[in-house]
Amino acid sequence: MNFIYRYCGFLSFFIFCTPFIMAAQNIERVYKPYIRTAQLFEYGNQQGLPVFSLNSNNRLELEFDDMEGNVKSYYYSYVLCDYNWQPVEYSPFEYIKGFTQTRITTYRYSSIAFTRYTHYQALLPEQNAVPTKSGNYLLKVFLDGDTSKLVFTKQMYVLDSKAVISANVVQPFTPQLFNTHQRVRFSANIKGINLFSAAQEVKTVILQNNRLDNAQRDIVPTYVRGDILEYNTENAAVFPGGKEWRWLDLRSFRLQSDRIDSGVYTKNTSDFFLKTDMDRSSQRYVYFSDYNGMYNIVTYESINPFWQGDYATVHFYFAQPDGSSLEGKDIYLAGAFTGYQLNDQWKMKYNSSTGKYECNALLKQGYYNYTYITVNKNDLSDKKELEGNYWETENEYTILMYYKSFNDRNHQLIGVSKINSRSDKPGFSF
Repeated sequence: MNFIYRYCGFLSFFIFCTPFIMAAQNIERVYKPYIRTAQLFEYGNQQGLPVFSLNSNNRLELEFDDMEGNVKSYYYSYVLCDYNWQPVEYSPFEYIKGFTQTRITTYRYSSIAFTRYTHYQALLPEQNAVPTKSGNYLLKVFLDGDTSKLVFTKQMYVLDSKAVISANVVQPFTPQLFNTHQRVRFSANIKGINLFSAAQEVKTVILQNNRLDNAQRDIVPTYVRGDILEYNTENAAVFPGGKEWRWLDLRSFRLQSDRIDSGVYTKNTSDFFLKTDMDRSSQRYVYFSDYNGMYNIVTYESINPFWQGDYATVHFYFAQPDGSSLEGKDIYLAGAFTGYQLNDQWKMKYNSSTGKYECNALLKQGYYNYTYITVNKNDLSDKKELEGNYWETENEYTILMYYKSFNDRNHQLIGVSKINSRSDKPGFSF
């Protein structure tokens, strides 16, 4: 019976992978409306990229809430992908040591909170399901051991360190970008790999603040010197600097923070109406500490925010100085809590009676960063954040280095390096 069960799971795994290939652009998605605050991060650091090192003791945390409030049989599995997040043609038994499906057995009913939900968590990888190959992995969470009942997906990275990466952030020399953009200059010392053709075998991806929507890919080495690859091209790895992020403090529902204009409390729900946001692109740059677009689930009034934190409906508002709408453009609310997905859920609706764009979000207690992005209705690639760009802005960059020889079927993740654009610990402003 155990053999039949695992064989059926193996077949359903590949049946499910087929439609995923068509939707590879939407890498992380939540498929069920009752799932909230799904997180995967390095242990103890909610802003940490979920990177697991082979043959190490480091762990990842998986946390999510089921708002229907009852107990369900949730399972997870891994899908090995290439550096572009396309599934690799491997049997899961070739890259997973142990079971290909694992049940999530740790859960808690919410307490203290007025909102009823069930919180699930897992520490990954578990001993009975350990990735054995380095690379990109898609974590799939589904119901009842049936992969067709997909609930949500999360990205994770498995590292087999073979490259030592050193980097720094500099101003571009290009006059048009000198005051507004940041360039990542880096080199990699690779050991134990025969770099026959580095430009074809080594792939590099750079993330700004853990975002995939504006990642820089396929950066070619400027030159190769023995085991060292140098990346120092003027027009590569250049990112808009942006500005320090807008913030929302929901750590306490009783003490309303400075961004909240008013609140409405009922027996079972809370609604917070934020102060109206404006376009900040013409404002002077001011430094303050932020989460670089991410968020942190934390409360002032409970011991464990994951299953004691409450939920509230937050009303966001954005307005032009004259109260008009943006001609030919849509506005989207964006941040790590939206997954930077430009869809109807996060699209701001223009209210002609108030002259404001409006959007609602059900958010758990915590501290959030967010921004607004405009998209040209006639050219979806024409996107712009309503913040302005400044080279002084504090941003975090992650360099991911992959290797695939001509005989390999998957891209090995051989190096991960993080660097912050600022090391001077500035004061309140310049």
